[in-house]
Amino acid sequence: MSTILIGTSGYSYTEWVGPVYPQGTKSEEYLAHYAQHFPTVELNFSYYRMPEATQLALMHQSAPSLLFSIKAHQSLTHTIEPEHWREQATLFRRSLEPLLAATVLEAVLLQFPSSFHYEPERRRYLDSLLRVLSPLPLVVEFRNGNWYNNRTLDSLRERKVAFASLDLPSVSGNPPVMDVLTAPLAYLRLHGRNKETWWGSDAASRYDYLYSDKELAALLERIRSLAVGADTVLVYFNNHRRAQAVINARRLSQLLAQDKGGACKTTVQASSISM
Repeated sequence: MSTILIGTSGYSYTEWVGPVYPQGTKSEEYLAHYAQHFPTVELNFSYYRMPEATQLALMHQSAPSLLFSIKAHQSLTHTIEPEHWREQATLFRRSLEPLLAATVLEAVLLQFPSSFHYEPERRRYLDSLLRVLSPLPLVVEFRNGNWYNNRTLDSLRERKVAFASLDLPSVSGNPPVMDVLTAPLAYLRLHGRNKETWWGSDAASRYDYLYSDKELAALLERIRSLAVGADTVLVYFNNHRRAQAVINARRLSQLLAQDKGGACKTTVQASSISM
């Protein structure tokens, strides 16, 4: 039976104070409060600045029950320097030791931009990076649709690296929706469906989206399909504006708990959200 864990991408948002976290909550207290709502979180600060082992150890101590996924630093996915990426990969991997030792690291997300093209040089780099980071529980997210091919999928299967399933607007430049298992871990990232603002200059408005119950029901079918062959399914909502990720994650957890047809184990925690 699969374990399905639902959470959000990021948790440290000041606008969540009030709707999610009690008024007056300090930023260093956010994670402990978050852990009262969900069993897992996707850390994304690590993309912008290299995480440190002491920092991640403190995060685990503040929320001992929480399971973590973490996004790789941009030097490994976006601003790759041929002379320095191995050093950066070593620094990143060392920072994860506290989470690994506590067995609370569920996944390491390598999110590549649309500019990461399917070409020999990039394929060789990805192969080298996966080898350096092995045997971490790796997930690869491609924003360039040319990576969506059998050769890519077979290569990920050989390495037991998860292929990230996505939900995002169907607009030019975005990859297709494709749910394929390449590892015992399945990983679904829900970015919202803002077609009008996806490529706009205001990046924040991209994630200002609230999934309807109808859309969540369709997503539930995708999750059930992934759960058929996976040991664990991780689901993260990235529509974080105005705490909409929390609202949707909570509602999807409720729908999943009510679902009678899925042969899976769900981990759902009670939460209270006011908007």
